[in-house]
Amino acid sequence: MRIKPHKFKGIYVLQKGKRQVCLTPSFVPGRVYGEDLHRDGKIEYREWSPTRSKIGAALAKNISQLGIYPGSKVLYLGASTGTTASHVSDVVGKDGFVFALDFAPRTTRELVYLCDRRNNMSPILGDARHPKQYAHYITTVDTVFQDIAQRDQAEIFIRNCDAFLKKGGFGILTVKARSVDVSKKPKQVFKNVRDYIEDKITIVDYRELDPFEKDHCIFICKRK
Repeated sequence: MRIKPHKFKGIYVLQKGKRQVCLTPSFVPGRVYGEDLHRDGKIEYREWSPTRSKIGAALAKNISQLGIYPGSKVLYLGASTGTTASHVSDVVGKDGFVFALDFAPRTTRELVYLCDRRNNMSPILGDARHPKQYAHYITTVDTVFQDIAQRDQAEIFIRNCDAFLKKGGFGILTVKARSVDVSKKPKQVFKNVRDYIEDKITIVDYRELDPFEKDHCIFICKRK
């Protein structure tokens, strides 16, 4: 078994049979959501599932830029129980930080337990539609990542980028078409979202996430 660095810093790859899988070095040893573990010398790595994580799916789709790297500060909107957020925590490492926000008290309770073990993560119970309500918990960040199933998810994304994202920082938006408009085909929803955000933030990459995440896409953006 040979683990190699990915083109994105803080991420690694392993050839597993006929497929290549992405790994992150465990910031805290052990599984978070039942993922496979791999070891190379003293370092433990966690397998990043493309079917359990939008970023994992984007990596499997060979996205050209990511904007999450060792030492970066990330605002994660829609952290849920922390499946993807834990991998982001691995990537940013000891010099980075993840502000992990979620709206649901039940999932935030599980997020609290995860953050108790990871001192580079902080759980925030809040509504991403109202950044002023949690602004006192958050610094300016290098990256805003959003995974929220709301009809106005594009507006929420821009609102938070305006509030917290530094100039030249990355904004990552995942779009769930059925949450925006069930009456339109996903490609039309994705186009409408692009039309809304592209004059407010620069889109540097875009991928539809099928077959890993049906009717989802991801936009990688940079603040002007």
